[in-house]
Amino acid sequence: MTFQDIVFVVFSVIMLLSGLRVVTAKNPVHAALFLVLTFVSASALWLLIEAEFLGIGLVLIYVGAVMVLFLFVVMMLNVDVEVLRHGFWKNLPLACVVAAIMVSELILLIKARGADVASTVDVMHTASNSKLLGKLLYSEFIYPFEIAAIILLVALVAAVGLTFRKRKDSKYVDPGKQSKASSKDRIKLVSMSAEKFVVVEEPAAEQTDVQQ
Repeated sequence: MTFQDIVFVVFSVIMLLSGLRVVTAKNPVHAALFLVLTFVSASALWLLIEAEFLGIGLVLIYVGAVMVLFLFVVMMLNVDVEVLRHGFWKNLPLACVVAAIMVSELILLIKARGADVASTVDVMHTASNSKLLGKLLYSEFIYPFEIAAIILLVALVAAVGLTFRKRKDSKYVDPGKQSKASSKDRIKLVSMSAEKFVVVEEPAAEQTDVQQ
């Protein structure tokens, strides 16, 4: 067994165990951190097969952006884990059957495409992974790539539109009105009559003659 095989086994075991802990951890913050570990291990496996662009993209996009957002949301919402885990063990057998079917389909797909993968190994060694991916995206898959970009843009605009709501009790400043203001608008002189001081006379103290 070579050193590359040992590294592959180590990262694969870490990825499987951390993926299992994602669905079994009681604390949602711990589950999110285990998911980060799963993504990092998967990125290391991408780097082992010389898919540098996918490995770095997985770390930058999912670990650096998506999972940080997940952690903020989980910490702010204070999710009730007991409600989310209700019925977990009851549905576990069905989930295992579905997972076994998915794994078997992947194994059959890898065996069927094994010859094609072996024939492209020499090409991957002679050219950059990012360069080959760019050529495929902007030549054969240009229309699906543009459609996916439009769908993501629409989803982004919809998310902003759903969160943007006007509140009647909110106070804000209009920069346009501020820039149009002049010195006459800022200072307003009010003419007021002078105040008159009224002297109030105190009543004289009653004097009583004490006759002895």
